[in-house]
Amino acid sequence: MSDINSFEGTGDAGFNDYFSLLKPRVMSLVVFTAMVGLLVAPVGVHPLVALASILFIALGGGASGALNMWWDADIDAVMKRTQSRPIPGGRIAPGEALGFGLALSGISVMMLGLAANWFSAAFLAFTIFFYVVIYSMWLKRTTPQNIVIGGAAGAFPPMIGWAVATGGVSVESVLMFALIFMWTPPHFWALALFMKSDYSAAKVPMLTVTHGRKSTRKHILVYTLLLAPVAIGAGFTSIGGPIYVAVAVVLNAMFIWGAWRIVRREEAEAEADGYKVEKKVFAFSLMYLFLHFGAFLAEAALKPWGLGGW
Repeated sequence: MSDINSFEGTGDAGFNDYFSLLKPRVMSLVVFTAMVGLLVAPVGVHPLVALASILFIALGGGASGALNMWWDADIDAVMKRTQSRPIPGGRIAPGEALGFGLALSGISVMMLGLAANWFSAAFLAFTIFFYVVIYSMWLKRTTPQNIVIGGAAGAFPPMIGWAVATGGVSVESVLMFALIFMWTPPHFWALALFMKSDYSAAKVPMLTVTHGRKSTRKHILVYTLLLAPVAIGAGFTSIGGPIYVAVAVVLNAMFIWGAWRIVRREEAEAEADGYKVEKKVFAFSLMYLFLHFGAFLAEAALKPWGLGGW
């Protein structure tokens, strides 16, 4: 990391600047998957406890985002899509972001422990540590496998939600983790295909930078093929059912088709049309994950009516 003192805050940061430190787009995925993990668990949770727990998990996710922006300020300043973030934009000083992130980390973990149970709180603390230290500080700058291993940080939220309800871990929560974990590489590599110049300029060893776009295209196809049985297989557990399996089969067939289209493209063709296929697959990958977890939720909602589950 470069000298963080080279970024000086102007002191005129507003609410939106501090909110953007929390990475709200990433937080929305954290909140949704954690909520699904909590709601599909076999143990009921009081609505107020559930609401408080999701709020504190969201704060923990936001704390991770703030600490990540503090550490990655030098990278953000180089990449076009992140140059306007609060720290490289000069609106918030690195020290402020660090203090903000640490404070939210402590509050979120302590309050989740008090609101739900200490196992879920410890899980949240580990997730923050994994994202900030293991991924941001170590993997992101050292290996093209950064997204593969580091993707675990984004896959933990449904397990935390499940732990809020049950106080433990199960096959179902591990499969929800595995679904996100296997989805993360093809999702981010699709983005990296049309953002290669940014990662290259920032000296981030993404697969597109270290192995080239052709190799990355092949990796995307391999991971979507490996993802499909994990995603569909989750439908044959207690959190699945015919609705989920039907949704999963269609979505995975579409994802594999998109990956096949990507791997068949020549670089000159992709560059000429502005990476339209790659951008479409990236956008679809976002919908892919939300629809899978939405299907889990639908199965749980229909069970009391005798319509969901097996």
